[in-house]
Amino acid sequence: MQRMMLFLGTNMAVMLVMTIMTQVFGIDRLFGLDGHMTRNLVFAAIFGFVGAFISLAMSKSVAKRSMGVKVIEEPANDTERWLKETVHKQAADSGIGLPEVGIFNSPTPNAFATGMNKNNALVAVSTGLLSVMDKGEVEAVLGHEVAHVYNGDMVTMGLIQGVLNTFVIFFSRILGSIISQAMRGNRIGYFIGNIVGNMLFGFFASFIAAWFSRQREYRADAGGAGLTSNQNMIGALKALQRMKEPEGLPSEMAAFGIAGGKFSALRSTHPPLEVRIARLEESMMRKD
Repeated sequence: MQRMMLFLGTNMAVMLVMTIMTQVFGIDRLFGLDGHMTRNLVFAAIFGFVGAFISLAMSKSVAKRSMGVKVIEEPANDTERWLKETVHKQAADSGIGLPEVGIFNSPTPNAFATGMNKNNALVAVSTGLLSVMDKGEVEAVLGHEVAHVYNGDMVTMGLIQGVLNTFVIFFSRILGSIISQAMRGNRIGYFIGNIVGNMLFGFFASFIAAWFSRQREYRADAGGAGLTSNQNMIGALKALQRMKEPEGLPSEMAAFGIAGGKFSALRSTHPPLEVRIARLEESMMRKD
């Protein structure tokens, strides 16, 4: 969950900054966007996808700083050595580049993957996860994160967010125009309406992004089970369940963490743990 919330938070910040810049530097007038729907839509698409991919490009460095991730360069102990070797073996088995491997200090059991593409990723686990799970369960969690990388979930969510950004920007500008007209052409009304629209429509867009994230989570669970075993993956999820739905990663780091957070069902980036466990158990029964 953490990776997704980090991406969404960074994306929203980038979008707000870009919106303010267009107003300050008079981009609308420069390119003749005022009242021109087609040009506004093209402008929204360009800015929407640029904003999404700037956020994606920043994701790994932001994750390291915000979570205090210690990247394992030269393992200092057996645990760090095992973590790095396990992730690299899973990555090699999946046919992707070897990710950076790190640990962050948090009592909450969690892990996440992030990065611009599948050959330049970071997989990190919390100290809390290492303390409550056995090796088989930790291996399944690592497999889950490697599966996110292999499935290209970072880029996929970047593309989805680009589409969502396009409509957020477009309708925000329409809202700004309506408020400006109501204020007899006052540009302050357009500016305020644009900012409010970005926040309002961005909030509703997050529901759509969260729905896509939940679908990717099932695939990552299956991938983690494939790299280890269904039993290990189920065991890892049950360990999280025993923690009574542990708090997720910070709001800016949501997708591709192993555990969900305390959001409403529609805004959660992860399906309920019991549903994920049930799907894996059904998969085991079908194989038998």
